[in-house]
Amino acid sequence: MFGFRPEGRRIHDVDPIVAITPYLMPQRCDAQVFLSHDADYEPLMRYIAEKAREGHKITFMELIIAAYVRAISQVPEANRFIMNRKFYNRTELAVSFVVLRPTEDGQPEENAVKVKFDPSDTIFEVSARVKETIEEGRRTDDDSAAIKLASTLLKVPLLPNLVVHIANFLDHHDLFPKALMDALPFHTSLFVTNMASIGMTRVYHHIYNFGNTSLFFSMGTPQRSNQPDMKGEISRKCILPIGITADER
Repeated sequence: MFGFRPEGRRIHDVDPIVAITPYLMPQRCDAQVFLSHDADYEPLMRYIAEKAREGHKITFMELIIAAYVRAISQVPEANRFIMNRKFYNRTELAVSFVVLRPTEDGQPEENAVKVKFDPSDTIFEVSARVKETIEEGRRTDDDSAAIKLASTLLKVPLLPNLVVHIANFLDHHDLFPKALMDALPFHTSLFVTNMASIGMTRVYHHIYNFGNTSLFFSMGTPQRSNQPDMKGEISRKCILPIGITADER
Protein backbone atom coordinates (compact mmCIF):
# COMPACT_ATOMS: atom_id res chain seq x y z
CA MET A 1 0.00 0.00 0.00
CA PHE A 2 1.08 3.65 -0.60
CA GLY A 3 3.59 2.56 -3.23
CA PHE A 4 5.16 -0.23 -1.16
CA ARG A 5 4.77 -3.79 -2.37
CA PRO A 6 6.47 -7.00 -1.18
CA GLU A 7 8.30 -7.29 -4.50
CA GLY A 8 8.61 -3.66 -5.61
CA ARG A 9 8.96 0.02 -4.81
CA ARG A 10 7.08 2.81 -6.61
CA ILE A 11 8.94 4.98 -9.13
CA HIS A 12 7.87 8.63 -9.28
CA ASP A 13 10.41 10.25 -11.61
CA VAL A 14 9.09 8.74 -14.86
CA ASP A 15 9.11 10.64 -18.15
CA PRO A 16 5.55 11.98 -18.78
CA ILE A 17 5.29 10.32 -22.19
CA VAL A 18 6.25 6.99 -20.64
CA ALA A 19 4.05 7.55 -17.58
CA ILE A 20 0.94 8.09 -19.73
CA THR A 21 1.29 4.76 -21.60
CA PRO A 22 -0.42 2.60 -18.90
CA TYR A 23 -3.50 4.82 -19.28
CA LEU A 24 -3.49 4.30 -23.05
CA MET A 25 -2.73 0.57 -22.69
CA PRO A 26 -4.06 -0.43 -19.25
CA GLN A 27 -3.42 -4.17 -19.58
CA ARG A 28 -0.24 -6.08 -20.39
CA CYS A 29 -1.95 -7.81 -23.31
CA ASP A 30 -2.57 -4.33 -24.82
CA ALA A 31 1.15 -3.57 -24.74
CA GLN A 32 2.72 -6.81 -25.95
CA VAL A 33 5.55 -6.55 -28.46
CA PHE A 34 7.17 -9.58 -30.07
CA LEU A 35 10.85 -9.95 -30.85
CA SER A 36 12.99 -12.68 -32.38
CA HIS A 37 16.55 -13.42 -31.35
CA ASP A 38 18.79 -16.00 -33.02
CA ALA A 39 21.53 -16.95 -30.59
CA ASP A 40 24.66 -18.43 -32.16
CA TYR A 41 24.44 -22.12 -31.29
CA GLU A 42 28.07 -23.16 -31.81
CA PRO A 43 29.76 -20.96 -29.14
CA LEU A 44 27.08 -21.95 -26.64
CA MET A 45 27.55 -25.64 -27.44
CA ARG A 46 31.35 -25.33 -27.16
CA TYR A 47 30.97 -23.66 -23.76
CA ILE A 48 28.58 -26.38 -22.55
CA ALA A 49 30.99 -29.10 -23.77
CA GLU A 50 33.96 -27.37 -22.12
CA LYS A 51 32.17 -27.13 -18.76
CA ALA A 52 31.01 -30.75 -19.08
CA ARG A 53 34.65 -31.83 -19.31
CA GLU A 54 35.26 -29.88 -16.11
CA GLY A 55 32.42 -31.74 -14.40
CA HIS A 56 29.70 -29.06 -14.72
CA LYS A 57 26.51 -30.04 -16.56
CA ILE A 58 24.92 -26.86 -17.93
CA THR A 59 21.86 -26.63 -20.18
CA PHE A 60 20.89 -24.05 -22.78
CA MET A 61 17.99 -22.85 -20.62
CA GLU A 62 20.36 -22.31 -17.70
CA LEU A 63 22.63 -20.28 -19.97
CA ILE A 64 19.73 -18.08 -21.07
CA ILE A 65 18.59 -17.53 -17.49
CA ALA A 66 22.17 -16.79 -16.37
CA ALA A 67 22.53 -14.28 -19.21
CA TYR A 68 19.32 -12.58 -18.07
CA VAL A 69 20.51 -12.46 -14.45
CA ARG A 70 23.79 -10.88 -15.57
CA ALA A 71 21.91 -8.37 -17.76
CA ILE A 72 19.77 -7.27 -14.80
CA SER A 73 22.90 -6.85 -12.68
CA GLN A 74 24.15 -4.36 -15.28
CA VAL A 75 20.81 -2.73 -16.20
CA PRO A 76 18.50 -3.03 -13.16
CA GLU A 77 15.97 -0.71 -14.85
CA ALA A 78 15.01 -3.67 -17.04
CA ASN A 79 13.60 -5.38 -13.95
CA ARG A 80 10.56 -3.12 -13.63
CA PHE A 81 6.84 -3.74 -13.79
CA ILE A 82 3.55 -1.84 -13.95
CA MET A 83 0.64 -2.40 -11.58
CA ASN A 84 -2.54 -0.31 -11.51
CA ARG A 85 -0.93 2.13 -14.00
CA LYS A 86 1.99 2.76 -11.62
CA PHE A 87 5.65 1.98 -12.27
CA TYR A 88 7.68 -0.10 -9.82
CA ASN A 89 11.30 -1.13 -9.42
CA ARG A 90 11.31 -4.84 -8.64
CA THR A 91 13.18 -5.59 -5.41
CA GLU A 92 13.77 -9.24 -6.28
CA LEU A 93 15.05 -11.16 -9.28
CA ALA A 94 12.86 -14.17 -10.03
CA VAL A 95 12.41 -16.48 -13.02
CA SER A 96 9.40 -18.76 -13.52
CA PHE A 97 9.10 -21.76 -15.83
CA VAL A 98 7.05 -24.91 -16.29
CA VAL A 99 8.37 -28.35 -15.36
CA LEU A 100 6.98 -31.50 -16.95
CA ARG A 101 6.58 -34.29 -14.43
CA PRO A 102 5.62 -37.96 -14.95
CA THR A 103 2.17 -39.31 -14.12
CA GLU A 104 0.72 -42.78 -13.66
CA ASP A 105 -0.96 -42.76 -17.09
CA GLY A 106 2.26 -41.78 -18.85
CA GLN A 107 1.04 -38.31 -19.86
CA PRO A 108 3.39 -35.57 -18.57
CA GLU A 109 1.76 -32.99 -16.28
CA GLU A 110 2.76 -29.34 -16.08
CA ASN A 111 3.97 -27.88 -12.81
CA ALA A 112 4.79 -24.16 -12.67
CA VAL A 113 7.75 -23.19 -10.48
CA LYS A 114 9.69 -20.04 -9.61
CA VAL A 115 13.36 -19.51 -8.72
CA LYS A 116 14.85 -16.44 -7.08
CA PHE A 117 18.36 -15.27 -7.91
CA ASP A 118 20.84 -12.68 -6.77
CA PRO A 119 22.24 -10.32 -9.44
CA SER A 120 25.76 -11.45 -8.44
CA ASP A 121 25.00 -15.15 -9.12
CA THR A 122 27.42 -16.95 -11.44
CA ILE A 123 26.42 -19.42 -14.13
CA PHE A 124 27.18 -22.27 -11.72
CA GLU A 125 24.95 -20.84 -8.98
CA VAL A 126 22.16 -20.27 -11.50
CA SER A 127 22.55 -23.81 -12.83
CA ALA A 128 22.46 -25.36 -9.35
CA ARG A 129 19.30 -23.47 -8.33
CA VAL A 130 17.50 -24.31 -11.58
CA LYS A 131 18.38 -28.02 -11.29
CA GLU A 132 17.25 -28.11 -7.66
CA THR A 133 13.93 -26.46 -8.52
CA ILE A 134 13.32 -28.79 -11.48
CA GLU A 135 13.99 -31.82 -9.29
CA GLU A 136 11.51 -30.57 -6.69
CA GLY A 137 8.94 -29.70 -9.36
CA ARG A 138 9.08 -33.18 -10.87
CA ARG A 139 8.16 -34.94 -7.64
CA THR A 140 4.83 -36.62 -8.27
CA ASP A 141 3.85 -36.40 -4.59
CA ASP A 142 4.33 -32.64 -4.27
CA ASP A 143 1.89 -30.41 -6.18
CA SER A 144 2.83 -26.77 -6.58
CA ALA A 145 0.77 -24.08 -4.87
CA ALA A 146 -0.72 -23.11 -8.25
CA ILE A 147 -1.97 -26.66 -8.88
CA LYS A 148 -3.32 -27.06 -5.35
CA LEU A 149 -5.12 -23.71 -5.48
CA ALA A 150 -6.61 -24.31 -8.93
CA SER A 151 -7.77 -27.82 -7.99
CA THR A 152 -9.49 -26.51 -4.86
CA LEU A 153 -11.21 -23.58 -6.57
CA LEU A 154 -12.54 -25.64 -9.47
CA LYS A 155 -14.46 -27.91 -7.10
CA VAL A 156 -16.89 -25.11 -6.19
CA PRO A 157 -19.04 -23.40 -8.88
CA LEU A 158 -18.47 -19.63 -9.23
CA LEU A 159 -15.63 -19.72 -6.69
CA PRO A 160 -12.82 -19.30 -9.27
CA ASN A 161 -14.33 -16.04 -10.57
CA LEU A 162 -14.80 -14.68 -7.06
CA VAL A 163 -11.30 -15.56 -5.85
CA VAL A 164 -9.60 -14.21 -9.00
CA HIS A 165 -11.54 -10.93 -8.72
CA ILE A 166 -10.53 -10.58 -5.07
CA ALA A 167 -6.91 -11.46 -5.86
CA ASN A 168 -6.79 -8.87 -8.66
CA PHE A 169 -8.27 -6.23 -6.35
CA LEU A 170 -5.69 -6.93 -3.64
CA ASP A 171 -2.88 -6.98 -6.20
CA HIS A 172 -3.90 -3.66 -7.76
CA HIS A 173 -4.00 -2.05 -4.30
CA ASP A 174 -0.63 -3.41 -3.12
CA LEU A 175 -2.30 -5.78 -0.65
CA PHE A 176 -1.56 -9.15 -2.24
CA PRO A 177 -0.14 -11.56 0.40
CA LYS A 178 3.62 -12.09 0.11
CA ALA A 179 3.34 -15.83 0.90
CA LEU A 180 0.90 -16.35 -1.98
CA MET A 181 2.99 -14.16 -4.26
CA ASP A 182 6.07 -16.31 -3.58
CA ALA A 183 4.15 -19.52 -4.16
CA LEU A 184 2.56 -18.57 -7.51
CA PRO A 185 4.58 -18.09 -10.73
CA PHE A 186 2.84 -14.93 -11.98
CA HIS A 187 4.77 -12.31 -9.99
CA THR A 188 8.17 -12.74 -11.59
CA SER A 189 10.85 -10.87 -13.50
CA LEU A 190 10.92 -13.35 -16.38
CA PHE A 191 8.85 -16.33 -17.49
CA VAL A 192 10.69 -18.92 -19.61
CA THR A 193 9.29 -21.77 -21.67
CA ASN A 194 11.56 -24.39 -23.21
CA MET A 195 9.81 -25.50 -26.40
CA ALA A 196 12.92 -27.48 -27.38
CA SER A 197 12.02 -29.99 -24.66
CA ILE A 198 9.04 -31.11 -26.78
CA GLY A 199 10.77 -30.70 -30.15
CA MET A 200 9.13 -27.40 -31.14
CA THR A 201 10.56 -24.16 -32.40
CA ARG A 202 10.12 -20.86 -30.54
CA VAL A 203 6.70 -19.34 -29.96
CA TYR A 204 5.67 -15.85 -28.94
CA HIS A 205 3.89 -16.48 -25.69
CA HIS A 206 1.32 -14.09 -24.25
CA ILE A 207 2.13 -12.16 -21.06
CA TYR A 208 -0.29 -12.83 -18.23
CA ASN A 209 -2.50 -9.94 -17.12
CA PHE A 210 -2.69 -11.60 -13.71
CA GLY A 211 0.45 -10.87 -11.70
CA ASN A 212 3.16 -8.57 -13.02
CA THR A 213 5.40 -10.49 -15.42
CA SER A 214 6.80 -8.07 -17.99
CA LEU A 215 8.93 -10.45 -20.08
CA PHE A 216 8.47 -13.91 -21.59
CA PHE A 217 11.22 -15.96 -23.29
CA SER A 218 10.56 -19.01 -25.46
CA MET A 219 13.47 -21.22 -26.49
CA GLY A 220 13.08 -23.48 -29.54
CA THR A 221 15.03 -26.36 -31.03
CA PRO A 222 18.33 -25.47 -32.80
CA GLN A 223 17.94 -24.73 -36.50
CA ARG A 224 20.20 -24.31 -39.51
CA SER A 225 19.85 -21.04 -41.40
CA ASN A 226 21.65 -18.85 -43.91
CA GLN A 227 22.85 -15.64 -42.29
CA PRO A 228 25.09 -12.73 -43.37
CA ASP A 229 28.34 -12.14 -41.48
CA MET A 230 29.89 -8.76 -40.61
CA LYS A 231 31.15 -8.43 -44.22
CA GLY A 232 27.74 -9.17 -45.69
CA GLU A 233 28.74 -12.62 -46.92
CA ILE A 234 26.15 -15.38 -46.52
CA SER A 235 27.11 -18.47 -44.55
CA ARG A 236 25.17 -21.39 -43.14
CA LYS A 237 24.99 -21.36 -39.35
CA CYS A 238 23.21 -23.18 -36.55
CA ILE A 239 21.12 -20.92 -34.37
CA LEU A 240 19.17 -21.26 -31.15
CA PRO A 241 15.85 -19.48 -31.82
CA ILE A 242 14.41 -17.43 -28.97
CA GLY A 243 10.99 -15.78 -29.06
CA ILE A 244 10.57 -12.77 -26.78
CA THR A 245 7.33 -11.11 -25.67
CA ALA A 246 7.72 -7.88 -23.72
CA ASP A 247 5.49 -5.30 -22.08
CA GLU A 248 6.51 -2.24 -24.11
CA ARG A 249 5.26 0.22 -21.52
